[in-house]
Amino acid sequence: MSKSRMPAILASCAVASLALAGCATTNAGQLPPASFVAMQEGPGEDYVIGPLDELTINVWRNPELSAQNIQVRPDGRITTPLVNDMPAVGKTPAMLAQDIRLQLSQYVQDPLVSVIVTKFAGTFSQQIRVIGATEKPASIPYRANMTVLDAMIAVGGLSEYAAGNKAKLVRFDKQTGKQREYKLHLGDLLKKGDTKANVMLQPGDVIIIPESMF
Repeated sequence: MSKSRMPAILASCAVASLALAGCATTNAGQLPPASFVAMQEGPGEDYVIGPLDELTINVWRNPELSAQNIQVRPDGRITTPLVNDMPAVGKTPAMLAQDIRLQLSQYVQDPLVSVIVTKFAGTFSQQIRVIGATEKPASIPYRANMTVLDAMIAVGGLSEYAAGNKAKLVRFDKQTGKQREYKLHLGDLLKKGDTKANVMLQPGDVIIIPESMF
């Protein structure tokens, strides 16, 4: 290794160390197994609008104020007739509808507004991100009762050189404010059909799949 590269490598190591220290990630644990089909289907958390979501906004009896195929801009705002640069990201559809209603109340008496999300992207806190040795790493909108098997189907499974049984799930614990890591046995799940290796996911989970060293 040339001496000219040593300072850059040492600097990179120092930055990585600081980043790891700031994450406050606890040691890897084990999640309980989940069934392939939920015993009882139920709604998840209220959906929060994210950048690049597509919305339909209806104003009852005022078609000129309604709008379809409105995409939330990367800055998190939308513009519709008589509503300019309205913040949308971080709100539920009901919350956004109420804000639009208040804005339109300046021009229309008692407007009735509804907001429908027609294409979903969601915020990062509501996505499942799968990275590493998979066929197509991706961010997937979370849906109620989603399992790790569902996420792996969405990204096309493991790549040829994946170390599936060394994968891990990183989850942010809202109560403690820290990240927790959990072991995943994706190789056993996808190649051996081990039902115990299937676990439930939560919004914001990150699945990291390393490559095999051999």
